[in-house]
Amino acid sequence: MITIIAGGKKNNGWVREACAEYEKRLHKPFLAEWQFVEESKLNDKVSHLAPSDFLILLDEHGKILSSPELSKTVAEPLEAGRNVVFLIGGAFGHFSEAILKRANLVWSLSKLVLPHQHCRVIVAEQLYRAQEIYLGHPYHHE
Repeated sequence: MITIIAGGKKNNGWVREACAEYEKRLHKPFLAEWQFVEESKLNDKVSHLAPSDFLILLDEHGKILSSPELSKTVAEPLEAGRNVVFLIGGAFGHFSEAILKRANLVWSLSKLVLPHQHCRVIVAEQLYRAQEIYLGHPYHHE
């Protein structure tokens, strides 16, 4: 199972629509659920993750991955029966040292600073792309 925890406000209408469009295309093992929490409560949310959960933290200072690399990064723990959790910060995007240490991967979408609402749409699309790469479908072009 994939869980996407997003800090800050719930999705604006256009974000909700865009994410929903990609979500309806996801199938096991790439099914995803969203959880929205106040940015100040992200630490608490992470502290309740299972030790086996594979945590991918989105941060502008993280590692930049290609879409095939992301597909492999997500698929491997799913194939091993682990949950994959994506953590998107709120408007300020700051994470505690404890969250940074807990993360299995710190992932950067870009060297640009992006609004957290945009990040949600990009993550939804990239999960769909990762699934299609995993399944060998032609959605991804190289």
